Amino acid sequence: MASKPKSFSSKSSSGGLTPWLGIAFIVLLLDQITKITINKTFRWGEEMVVTPFFNLVLAYNKGAAFSFLSNESGWQRYFFTGIGIAAALFIVYLLKKHAGQRMFCWALALILGGAIGNVIDRILYGHVVDFLDFHWKGIGHFPAFNIADSAICVGAALFVLDELRRVNK
Repeated sequence: MASKPKSFSSKSSSGGLTPWLGIAFIVLLLDQITKITINKTFRWGEEMVVTPFFNLVLAYNKGAAFSFLSNESGWQRYFFTGIGIAAALFIVYLLKKHAGQRMFCWALALILGGAIGNVIDRILYGHVVDFLDFHWKGIGHFPAFNIADSAICVGAALFVLDELRRVNK
């Protein structure tokens, strides 16, 4: 029997790019559905108490994480959109190159889905839609965030865990 070309067999043994793009797409879909729902259900600044430590609130963030640069004149919209697009392209390259490294690719796929979700917000609205508001007994509220931000944080944690695991081998 003729053997399969090396590139085909290595690609099929590693699972290829498709599963990782699928995970990123699921994150993106959940992110956008929740943002559309909250935008249609709440007015800006409106808050709904869910538990003693968690609220839903419609907030807009023109900056980056923790509202970094949100009070600037508007240039940050294009800056963070460009960074998000560049990061997404680089992540797709890394996913293609390392498709067989499961935890690494899980991390990248989560980050990719979140990054694209926030880029879509910046393009469509000029800001990122945030709605998850956690707080603790008079200490104060954490900055509001969304599903995309959550996926990016989980992906970053998996990335660190994967690197620590790799270093310990």
